[in-house]
Amino acid sequence: MNFNLRDIYNHMGVFALGIAWTLILFAIASLAVFFERLFVFFRSRSISKRFASRAGPLLTQNQHEALVKEAEATKGSHLAMLLGGGMKHYLAKSRAPAGKLGPVELTRRELVRVNERVSADVRRGMSVLATVGSVAPFVGLLGTVVGIIEAFSGIAKEGSGGLGAVSAGIAEALVVTALGLLVAIPAVLMFNFLSTRADALQLSLDAARSEFMDYLEDLSPQKAAATSGAAVATGPELAARKESRDVHPA
Repeated sequence: MNFNLRDIYNHMGVFALGIAWTLILFAIASLAVFFERLFVFFRSRSISKRFASRAGPLLTQNQHEALVKEAEATKGSHLAMLLGGGMKHYLAKSRAPAGKLGPVELTRRELVRVNERVSADVRRGMSVLATVGSVAPFVGLLGTVVGIIEAFSGIAKEGSGGLGAVSAGIAEALVVTALGLLVAIPAVLMFNFLSTRADALQLSLDAARSEFMDYLEDLSPQKAAATSGAAVATGPELAARKESRDVHPA
């Protein structure tokens, strides 16, 4: 028997074939998750850059409603999801009756919840890579153990043995282990690569969230000062109106 992959595949038993095809499905799933996550990260980075270039002037001009609409119209950006959700919640709480917590603190808590959803979306599917990387070698080893057992069982049935009698069966079994390692090693490398990219994306989102909260905290004193200034300006106007009524009674 020539030990090439085609011959080995043709001589595999049902169990070994099942293990081999399971590992092939693991490999396909790993590649699908890897390329899908790469596409999501690249799209989010590209769209977020364009959104940031439009959101900056809107925040500078205090056009908060326009920022919410811009974020809702921007699909595929984790930054838009974070800032849009935070600003929408801030506007809603600013218009609601005053409670124990101010709108800024409520928005801070809402951003924590939104950030958790964004983080889950960033790492979606990466558990598949972790599972394949840890399980695939053991699946291949299971196929090897069963293949060796079948090889020695054949020797026991025939009553004679030797290296030639078991070499084919052992080779078929070891191929399954090699296939498991070929599936697991790239899965681990892809998981580590995507984890690095996900951590970098999450770090940039945390920085954006912190800057957004700084903006809201600076915005609240400005609103309070504007309200106070309006009240002070109203005082002289009321006094002037009272004096005018005293001088010119109706």
